[in-house]
Amino acid sequence: MPQTQHRAWVYGDNVNTDVIFPGKYTYKVRDPKDFAAHALEDLDPSFATNARQGDIIIAGRNWGCGSSREQAVTALKYAGVAAIIAESFNGLYFRNCVNQGVLPIICDGVDLAAQTGETITLDIEHGEIHAGGQIFTFTPPPPGVQAILNEGGLLPMLQKRFKREPV
Repeated sequence: MPQTQHRAWVYGDNVNTDVIFPGKYTYKVRDPKDFAAHALEDLDPSFATNARQGDIIIAGRNWGCGSSREQAVTALKYAGVAAIIAESFNGLYFRNCVNQGVLPIICDGVDLAAQTGETITLDIEHGEIHAGGQIFTFTPPPPGVQAILNEGGLLPMLQKRFKREPV
């Protein structure tokens, strides 16, 4: 996998699922594509209208804490977020990222070096992030997780697999 460049959105610690996708929309907004319009609206009102395909979120500790709201990942995916780099994730949120095809990366210090709007370089194969004039290292996803991410998430991977195999 080659190095890729992405625009960064930088946030702090303990950003919970209700901030990522406000709970008041959980039963009102039904189409996942419409979730993106409400992504991070209480934290960063400019995000939903300015996010682009391939953007990356960089955060501090405990990204995605709170309820197990799956829409909190789906909203970011449909807003164009390709990856989330954080010092730590809520475990269920981390797994929801993989299931939805959004790369979760655990890496310390990137949130302190990067600036919103900055272009960062991500090298998944070598486990490197170039941000704020520094190089950060992380453990690349294992092959099984990378396979899920390459297919766009768990459901697309399973649909493709079962389509190939006779029932």
